[in-house]
Amino acid sequence: MPLIPGSLFGLMTFSHKIGLYDVQGPVPVVKNVFIPPDSEEDGLAVTLEDAMPLLSFLAPVDTCKDRIAAALDTLRPTSSWERGAASGQEADTVLLGGRGFGTAMSSLIDYLSSEYGSTFALARVFAFLSGAPDYGDGQLDTRRYGEQYASKGEDADLALLPEQIPFYRDLAAVAVQAGVCVDIFAVTDEYTDLASLKFLSIESGGSLFLYANADDSTLPQDIYRLLSRPYAFGCVLRLRTSPDFEPGHSYGHFFPDPQYENVQHIICCDSFATYAYDFDFTHADGFSRHTEPAVVQIAFQYSVIEPVEVASGNGPQSYPRFCLKRRLRIRTLQYRPANNINEIYDSVDQEAVLHILVHKVILVSLENGVREGRNSVHDWLAILITRYNDALRSDPRTPESHIDIDFSQCPHLQMIPQFVFGLLRSPLLRLHEEGIHPDYRIYLQCLFSSLEPSSLAKAIYPLLISYSSPNKQAFPRHTLSRAALTMSESPIFLLDAFTNLVVYYSSTADPSLPFPPPHDCLLRTMINALKQDRCITPKLAIVHGGQDDSSLFENYLIEEQDVDGSGYASGNGFISFREDIRNEVAEILKEESGS
Repeated sequence: MPLIPGSLFGLMTFSHKIGLYDVQGPVPVVKNVFIPPDSEEDGLAVTLEDAMPLLSFLAPVDTCKDRIAAALDTLRPTSSWERGAASGQEADTVLLGGRGFGTAMSSLIDYLSSEYGSTFALARVFAFLSGAPDYGDGQLDTRRYGEQYASKGEDADLALLPEQIPFYRDLAAVAVQAGVCVDIFAVTDEYTDLASLKFLSIESGGSLFLYANADDSTLPQDIYRLLSRPYAFGCVLRLRTSPDFEPGHSYGHFFPDPQYENVQHIICCDSFATYAYDFDFTHADGFSRHTEPAVVQIAFQYSVIEPVEVASGNGPQSYPRFCLKRRLRIRTLQYRPANNINEIYDSVDQEAVLHILVHKVILVSLENGVREGRNSVHDWLAILITRYNDALRSDPRTPESHIDIDFSQCPHLQMIPQFVFGLLRSPLLRLHEEGIHPDYRIYLQCLFSSLEPSSLAKAIYPLLISYSSPNKQAFPRHTLSRAALTMSESPIFLLDAFTNLVVYYSSTADPSLPFPPPHDCLLRTMINALKQDRCITPKLAIVHGGQDDSSLFENYLIEEQDVDGSGYASGNGFISFREDIRNEVAEILKEESGS
């Protein structure tokens, strides 16, 4: 367990009861507190502090590591007989699961809050769920997932994306005040209503993870990564600008200061945490003086734990000491305003554009449904290309009939059509009727809204690299099509979809090429580097075409797939998508010209 010396560890279980573990003695001791089945009842009969003093619950990692491991080994599922006996019902009539998660988390946060700022500076809670909370406070009704929305003429995505109850959003606000950051690990293939649960994690500075099962998941590696990397806590982020423009929307896993504008609070973050802003002009004239730079100033105040130098002696062994330090970083950036639209096109960052676009479409989807999110992305691309062609037509050498939908004169935007196509093909924007699970969509919303631009670009439109051998790269990027594979004639491909890495040997690869790739080759070095530089652990699959099932790899070749579905037969792939956009742009230009 990669916790720094000086950390305190507590183990609590929940079902129809809360189990508190005291691991500081020779034998782990468990104190149980039963959870009332109905949320109308007045909380727990016994407070957690009365059941076990907090300092007995929080064990020093330095001296109790082995006993903590032994206590973890004793954990087992609660039987239906125990749940039935506790609730006064027969075992076969008790609510399935008996997960009193809401009551347990509310009680735990209250339990910890008394020592915030004295015993600890940050409490980080890893909460593991095998299904929706169905007992005590914060119960979630999973029956809405089984509703026949189509037969009732309702939008399933619009019905399933909002939270059912504000319980977990309100609990997140309490957690923030108590200095508690919550990471939620949902290990289930059942509907768990992450739409309601997500607020407890993302608004308290934590993360949301979803695994279909524990057997072949990356759960252990993800936990290790979270505990291993350094993080800051108690953070305050403030953004200021020069007078001609101001922050519009802010995006990321933080919560706004209730009193001051453009001040965000972040309970806990690491080097992977990403936050984004868009800006509005303060008046219609834009920048009043193009000779002066536009200024953005970012102030970031945070706390870290640092080791303290201790003079060595001949006394008994002592553990390293740590202290809390408060820091303030200020970064002032100056940008020269563009004199015309062409200068903007020459300096744009297409991955940053995609980053803001994804944030915006997530908000649209949550407010108006996935269909409206899809429409907004499609319309945005058509308008962007229209304005780009307006700029081209300002040059008299450009024929009026010519429509450039590939940004041929603007290399910095040439991937945007592929990015938008990939976004429309992503589970983020595919419809409920296509089999997209609502919990998976919510998980992707939370993941994508936390990624930095280059990582998000891979998640939306994966990077496909070819190799002539395991030790020699052939080409750094291919389009995601079968035609690209055929034309390259390379035998080996590495596909990076951020959450998944796929090594694919073509069916025509020379049999003498080592399969799987050796551990000391260039390809493996690249894979290891990619895995290391991730906030989550990507799954690695190595597939040999003609021998293995290649569907995992082929499903990523989206450019020959229908933008509105998953089949190949309709022929509405990326080429048809481009033509649809071209026709829409032509129609807009025709209307604007009045012809």
